[in-house]
Amino acid sequence: MNAEPGKIALITGAGSGIGRATARKLFQHGYRVVLAGRRKAPLDALVDELSLDDWRAVVDTNLTGAFLCTRAAVALMKTQVPRGGRIINNGSISAHAPRPNSIAYTATKHAISGLTRSTSLDGRKYDIACGQIDIGNALTELAARMAKGVMQANGEIAVEPLMDVEHVAGAVLYMAGLPLDANVQFMTIMASKMPFVGRG
Repeated sequence: MNAEPGKIALITGAGSGIGRATARKLFQHGYRVVLAGRRKAPLDALVDELSLDDWRAVVDTNLTGAFLCTRAAVALMKTQVPRGGRIINNGSISAHAPRPNSIAYTATKHAISGLTRSTSLDGRKYDIACGQIDIGNALTELAARMAKGVMQANGEIAVEPLMDVEHVAGAVLYMAGLPLDANVQFMTIMASKMPFVGRG
């Protein structure tokens, strides 16, 4: 499929899960996609092991990486012709309510919400829109453990429902397809029956 002029998307985490599905979806709809991904171990292994080294790896992956990509994208979007563009950050429902033993992951996802708001505000004068998609229990390699049972806030282990990752990719496609005078600031998409609403 030929990419349409001016429709370019940089997808981080494109090697697996949501990133991979989103890259495919945007490509199928005429976007020229630029792919980037993590180097090694899945994020859930890092979150489960809460040593200081793991905290640093989670922060480097989830927050520092997003900040550096945002800085580079804003610099490009400010000077390109036509000026402007859209940034869609990968948030998480953990930015609203944490899971047990996820302090590093949860802290970075709260920080992503701040990055999203600040980028949205500061980008206005350059025609840069920034939004965030908060995802809960999409069926990816990272979330597959939910089907086997994960710890709940009360300490019990429970199986959690999952949704098809294609729904996330479709939501990102919708956000990406808006004209720059419209923005989805925050969108939450999750498995309908996952224990999020009322969590905590």
